[in-house]
Amino acid sequence: MNITFTDERLEKILAKARQGSRLSKEDGICIYETKDLMGVGMIANEVRSARHGKKAYYIYNQHLNYTNICKNRCQFCAYAKDRKESGAYAWSIKEIEQRLMDRIDEPVDELHIVGGLNEALGFEYYIDLLKTVKRIRPAATIKAFTCVEIDYLSRLSGLGIDQTIAQLKAAGLGMMPGGGAEILNTRIHDTLFPKKIDHTRWTHIVKAVHKAGIKTNATMLYGHIETIEERVAHLITLREIQDETGGFSAFIPLAFHSQNTKLSHLPPTTAMDDLKAVAAARLMLDNFDHIKAYWVMIGEPLAQVALSFGADDLDGTIMEERITHTAGARSAKGLTQNQMETMIRKSGYEPVQRDSFYNPKTDAAIKP
Repeated sequence: MNITFTDERLEKILAKARQGSRLSKEDGICIYETKDLMGVGMIANEVRSARHGKKAYYIYNQHLNYTNICKNRCQFCAYAKDRKESGAYAWSIKEIEQRLMDRIDEPVDELHIVGGLNEALGFEYYIDLLKTVKRIRPAATIKAFTCVEIDYLSRLSGLGIDQTIAQLKAAGLGMMPGGGAEILNTRIHDTLFPKKIDHTRWTHIVKAVHKAGIKTNATMLYGHIETIEERVAHLITLREIQDETGGFSAFIPLAFHSQNTKLSHLPPTTAMDDLKAVAAARLMLDNFDHIKAYWVMIGEPLAQVALSFGADDLDGTIMEERITHTAGARSAKGLTQNQMETMIRKSGYEPVQRDSFYNPKTDAAIKP
């Protein structure tokens, strides 16, 4: 297919994409800088189509954000609370069990479990949490705890990282989300989340998790104080880790929401920002199979458009999402399976319900 660009720099990127050549830092910067959004989108869509055709994936999942009490209090976070602050909570194991039982008749395939670093919860709480979820949902994958939480649990337990991961895995941990990386950069770490582990520690932990046979996602939080160069460097770092471990399942660009944070003066990301983030990921991360358009953060309509800008996955039904909505997200707090499939079909794609590891659930398709 012939593509005409208004930015001639994209000709070289298209040629590299068609040859299967790896894009450079300069190419990544060009993707973010160019005003030729449609040109970037067409290249990313060509790469996406070569990998996945017209398939667009989603999963039937439920979120469990077990506590919002957190000692780190990152500047970009609207979710975290101090222990005595109004609205602070920590679910007991009984409360978690009840939330699972409330949806026990639904075909949930994945439990996405993350929370704050709550110093009132002991290591056994996390083991009990995993065992409880596994007992109630034995067939579902437990996708739980970021690398930040793994670091915290290692310190809490007094065990090394490898031993901590082994105990969590034995209790039911099947996969991990990609949060906590934000932007893998010292300047941004020291400015926005100095109490959180830095990029060196995050990288060490994610490699240990992959070595233990646990797949993770990868993310990038964009739209705050980072530069284009720092975004591209982040993507290249993830690409290098994937070269080494092969442990990343998918990449999710996360659009920053500033409402109710210490960065509330910052404007929201634009559609241009969001679509470029998806396209840049698809083109730079040549060793990642899947790129997600996280509808919770960019909204359902734009997530549909993102399927033509390099994304092949809309994440899932995401019942009871709390973290992004605390920061002002206006998307739904959950979608039904029928809504997910309708959203994909109306975008011109074929919905594929999957499990956590991208195996299609062929018996679960909803007919149009």
